[in-house]
Amino acid sequence: MVKVPVKGHASEAEGNKTKPSCEVSGRSMGSRSSDKNNQLIAHNKKARHDYAIEQTWEAGVVLFGSEVKSLREGRVTFTDGHVDVRDGELFLVNVHIHEYPFANRNNHEVRRPRKLLLHRNEIDRIASRVEEKGFTAVPLKLYFKDGRIKVEIGLGKGKQLHDKRQDLKSRAAKREVARAIKDAGR
Repeated sequence: MVKVPVKGHASEAEGNKTKPSCEVSGRSMGSRSSDKNNQLIAHNKKARHDYAIEQTWEAGVVLFGSEVKSLREGRVTFTDGHVDVRDGELFLVNVHIHEYPFANRNNHEVRRPRKLLLHRNEIDRIASRVEEKGFTAVPLKLYFKDGRIKVEIGLGKGKQLHDKRQDLKSRAAKREVARAIKDAGR
């Protein structure tokens, strides 16, 4: 832990007090991209565009070794991916993890269903909501967390075309406001 002197503090008169810093070896602790064990693999931007996400969960994924190596290279496509309920378990379906080129004949199927690892009460809650009309569970992002691959799944309702247009308009308005504030500060 790096000690940083506190200046301008009431305790400065008592001597040179120090406080712990949030930096370790010149890198902030919140940095995800610099740590190989905690990095984003892929982000499903289309899911937030097509669905109004109400709730999210983090789940582990059961994978083969060739799938993990392929994911380390970022070779994944979320197109048409969703979460399916089968026999009281959740499966990630239609997520395309490309073949690992060096796995020869021991390679995996690219679109196979992959089991998700969650607590029983979370599985039951998601399954009951998916059975309701209009709700769908979709993968939002894949990432490494402490060396393990996690998927963030979101539960949401499909957006209508007018909802999508409204979101685009509000995002454009926010951008214009931010740009005007930035230009006014110059």
